Parts: sequence; C-alpha cells; structure tokens
Amino acid sequence: MLWTKRKTLYTVLITVFILFLCILKLKGRANYYLKWPAGNSIVIYNRIPKTGSTTFTNAIAYDLYKENGFNVLHVNMTKNRQVMSLPDQYTFINNVTTWTDRLPAFYHGHVAFIDFQRFGVANPIYINIIREPLERLLSHYYFLRYGDNYRVGLKRSRAGNNETFDECYTRSGKDCDMKQMWIQIPYFCGHYHFCGEVGNPEALRMAKQNAMEKYLLVGTTSRMRDMIALLEVTVPNFFKGALQHFDSLDANRAHLRYTKKKIPPNDQTLSMIRRDEVYKMEREFYDFIRDLFDAIFKKATGGSSKAEDLVKMPLQYHFEKIKPL
Repeated sequence: MLWTKRKTLYTVLITVFILFLCILKLKGRANYYLKWPAGNSIVIYNRIPKTGSTTFTNAIAYDLYKENGFNVLHVNMTKNRQVMSLPDQYTFINNVTTWTDRLPAFYHGHVAFIDFQRFGVANPIYINIIREPLERLLSHYYFLRYGDNYRVGLKRSRAGNNETFDECYTRSGKDCDMKQMWIQIPYFCGHYHFCGEVGNPEALRMAKQNAMEKYLLVGTTSRMRDMIALLEVTVPNFFKGALQHFDSLDANRAHLRYTKKKIPPNDQTLSMIRRDEVYKMEREFYDFIRDLFDAIFKKATGGSSKAEDLVKMPLQYHFEKIKPL
C-alpha cells in the first residue's frame, strides 16, 4: 500500500517536472522568434534605381555605420533580377534573421518587397524612396547614354547613341517604351505574379497596401532631407545624427550621383505620355506616397514642416494614473 502511494507521488512529480521543462522550452522558443524584430535590429531598404538611392545609401548608411554601431550589407541580385524564387526568399529570410553576428543590420539592394510574414516571421523595418515616374525614366534613359558623375570611367550600354528621348518616343523605341516606367509599383507590390504585369490594377492596389502596412516610411527623392530627419527620430539606433551629418556634406556628396546630360521632352511627347495608362498608374502611386509622407511629416513637426523641428519636438503624450505606486 505504501509503495503504491509512493509510486503515484513519483509519477505526479515526474509529470510536473516534464511539464515545467516543456513550458521553459516553449518560452525560450517564443523569445527566440520575438527577440530580433522587437529590438529594431534589421532595416531593409529595397532601393529603386535612379531615385537617389546611391546618395542615401552612401552618405547615410555607409557614413554612419561605425558611429552608430550597425552593419551594412548589399543584396546583389543575379543578372539584375528584381524578384527571388520562393526557395530563395526562404533562404534570404532565414539568413537575415539568424545571422546574429551581423546584427544590427542595414540591408540594401535592388529587389522587390519580400513579405517575411508569409513565412511565419515578423517583417523587419522596411524603408524606401520613390521619384516622379517620368523624371525617373528620363534619368535612366540618359544615364544609359551619358553615364553619371559617380563612376566616370565606366562605359554605359548605350554610349555613343545620342538619340533624344523625343526621337525615341516618336519611333516607339524600346528604351522609352512605357513598359520601362513600370518599376516602382512592382517594387512595392512584391513577388506575386501579377506585380510584373504592366498596367495590372491589382499590382497598384497591392503596392499601396504594402506601402501603408509593411513599410515604416517611404519618402520621395525631392524630400530626402525630410525623410532623413524622420528616420533619425524614429529609428535612432541606425540614424542618430543623420540630419546634421547630411547637412554638413558638400554639394557633391549630398547629391552623389546625377546623370551628366538630360534633355527635357517637348510638349507633344509630354502630352502623349500623360495620357498613357501606365504613366497614369505610376503617377497615381507616386502621388499617393507623396501625400502619405507629407501627412506624416506635418503631424510629426506639429504643422511647421521644418526638418529641424523634429529633433526638438516635445512628446505629445505622458503617463498618469499609474498603479501600484
């Protein structure tokens, strides 16, 4: 009888001990998955070509990484692809979230938005910059022909071809085709098949949704300084001192890369482009982002719309009725 009671007691104790170990394991696993995003330790800038991304990356990220103690890593896409296969997305997410030796990390590269949540992981801090779509296309068009001030000795793919954008558009050339304008929407839409379908309304809808829900901040090329100021007060672990540093740069470094020669299109070309559906959609997305950023910036500055005011704005909340004391 005594042995039976002891046996029952031992069984209960062993069961409780096993349950305790299981709880500890689950708690540790939960902390593992929550630790990195909660620490704001990863920023991804899926930069779009010809939007000022070289200036931002070099003058901010590569200039501040030592002072602010983070790592900078470039994501080099094979053959200039903008999208990854599903297996590559998985390995990318696994690498980014488990490479603890490189945390905190600032990743940048010409790659479409990757939704970490599809793989059961919290998204990192996403940021981006976009540009008025026709301005971006013109910059890219003439960049292929005349290069820029950044890598002067590098011969570009259209070097020697002096055809103007107007002449190209009149003869329906490939470099000025409106399909070449379909780029900013796909970058935000992501990796769904319809994102790359030129003029797909679902891609525009998804791009807007991702910009609002998945990105911390999306700025515009013309307001890069304002974006830098917002990032400084929103993600100080990475961008502390960014505005003062940016303001201290000379003109060449503050505008690190610009196309050597650009010829504005004539009124006839402009009129035809503005009636094109692709331009209308890309412009709609640009206007959406511009207005969204403007609203965020005005609220953050208390309506002054001055970047300098961000760093000295008092908190608009306080804690009270705290119990227990």
